[in-house]
Amino acid sequence: RVVQGGAAAVLMPASLALIRQAYDDARRRARAIALWTVGGSVSMAAGPVLGGVLTEHVGWRAVFFLNLPVGALILALLAKVAVSPRRPAPLDVPGQITAVLALAGLTFAVIEGGHTGWTSVPVLGALAVAVVAAVAFYVTEKHHRAPTVPLSMLRQRTVSVSLAVGFATNVGFYGVVFLLGLYLQQLRGMSATAAGLMFAPLAVLITAMNLISPRAAERFGRRPVIVIGQLVLALAMFALLPLAGNTPLWLVLVLLVPTGLGGAFAIPAVTAMLMDAVPGPRVGTASGLLNALRQTGGALAVALFGALVAGSGETGFSLGGMRTSLVVAGVLLCATAALSAALLPRKAAEAAAAG
Repeated sequence: RVVQGGAAAVLMPASLALIRQAYDDARRRARAIALWTVGGSVSMAAGPVLGGVLTEHVGWRAVFFLNLPVGALILALLAKVAVSPRRPAPLDVPGQITAVLALAGLTFAVIEGGHTGWTSVPVLGALAVAVVAAVAFYVTEKHHRAPTVPLSMLRQRTVSVSLAVGFATNVGFYGVVFLLGLYLQQLRGMSATAAGLMFAPLAVLITAMNLISPRAAERFGRRPVIVIGQLVLALAMFALLPLAGNTPLWLVLVLLVPTGLGGAFAIPAVTAMLMDAVPGPRVGTASGLLNALRQTGGALAVALFGALVAGSGETGFSLGGMRTSLVVAGVLLCATAALSAALLPRKAAEAAAAG
């Protein structure tokens, strides 16, 4: 799993950097980024479907073989892509180690906090490791001649707000997929396949909104698209609060609609804005940061929400915990939507940055 995660972490930023390399025109680049997001978003929505079918009929190990044919296809296509220019880039080993330790410590503490208690020795120890590693990371990046994350880049409002949006959006989306998967299987007694199929309509909605997003951004500017997308995703969190054990399944599907609309509307715009906000040589770093924060948001959502929904009854699922989780995600999305509205550049400034 470590090797798989590390390979994906290398792949995602490089793929965005290739798009920046291939498209000089900001408008065409934004549309290419929208297509790029379709792949990631649809996979997140289709994952529960394929995972449920394979787990129920073949076995959970079969899930890991899905990457083999996809990887072979990517390698074949990549052979036709022009070679990218190279530049000296010293490896920032201390920065990478401290970043991994900080995120790992925080994630472990969130996961174990719900099981062993927030004041238990392992949880407090993991939190201490996360804090010390985060401070060490800051000091390292401040003094390293070629830092993994240049602190000057984080001081740009467009960059820092875009990263916050990516984090919050994945907290909401991954959080809903995780919570609803448990709700359908543990509380409603559905099979893994049937629960996965409940998410199939999301793939269609996400694809459509990913393609609509750059057109809307061209007409109205990226800032309103990013703000509206987050507010719709926040609405999705609050719309799911009335769910109960006897809620009709057709209504569950209807309430899932804003989840498929909101994040898919915002992410292509925020990704394109981030790519245009940094110099070409820093696109890989910026896209790596965005993907790292998005994955961290998803991982923390699963860890924290999993602890909150763990019940002690027959089903082992707490509706109250699910509602608390949804409120947390909804409030976070409202906060980042407000930040986006206040701090992201308006349409004229976007055009100047892209040009």
